[in-house]
Amino acid sequence: MQTGIPFVKMNGLGNDFVVVDGRTAPVNLSEDDIRRISNRETGIGCDQFIILEPSTKADLFMRIHNRDGGEVESCGNATRCVASLLFAETGNDSARIDTNGGLLQCAPAGDGKIRVDMGRPRFEWQDIPLSEPFADTRAIELQVGPIDAPLVHSPSVVNVGNPHAIFWVDDVEAHDLAGFGPLLEHHPIFPEGANISLAQITSPGAITLRTWERGVGLTSACGTAACAVTVAAARKGLAGRKVIVTLPGGDLEMEWREDDHIIMTGPYETEFEGIIEDAMRGPVSA
Repeated sequence: MQTGIPFVKMNGLGNDFVVVDGRTAPVNLSEDDIRRISNRETGIGCDQFIILEPSTKADLFMRIHNRDGGEVESCGNATRCVASLLFAETGNDSARIDTNGGLLQCAPAGDGKIRVDMGRPRFEWQDIPLSEPFADTRAIELQVGPIDAPLVHSPSVVNVGNPHAIFWVDDVEAHDLAGFGPLLEHHPIFPEGANISLAQITSPGAITLRTWERGVGLTSACGTAACAVTVAAARKGLAGRKVIVTLPGGDLEMEWREDDHIIMTGPYETEFEGIIEDAMRGPVSA
């Protein structure tokens, strides 16, 4: 394992990250290394491992690995955290962050919050992607439990930089998301896997959300899931285009603008700094 790498431990609503800067010197870590570092018992512990890299079209490129070592396209909470580092570094009041899920524009929003333009959602089945065609992705044929009495069924699906499936329920706490989340994450209908969420509409302007995150598990907050549920609820006529999404870790202010862009506003936190050392050895665990 490459060692001696400075890192910053950060979180957005409890969704936590180890952030390393590879803009001046490459960071060479294997998926096994990332799993070791992300392990909460033998390593630093995090949901996502973030590598900052040079970019020719933005302030930097943000490479995102889930705690299982796999690389993913987008992470809304990590974007706010990285933007805060850029604001402190440059003194600017705007930042552009490139990701595999698209180019993201960020700005301070006051009161310790950052606003991120998460781009436009994609709704066509092949863009999510799904393994078979569906004419209407507001509700696809997928369920958990008996055919005649499913526990959850007919999720909305959307890609907001990564794939999401949202099941609409009366009570997000009444279902065993930890039990069926990993099964649905790897369901054949999702060739690249998917984030699996339970969403409860509490008012036209408020949604409660729990998410099983692809490659991570149950998470205290998932920014892209908040984006996904915002647009999916509006498409189904369940909520307005401006909502508060309440996650286990706290609230995100969400808006699906008329120009089709999703705007996410929320907090960030820097926990501590350190150096990745040889002491990170231990059993690999996802």
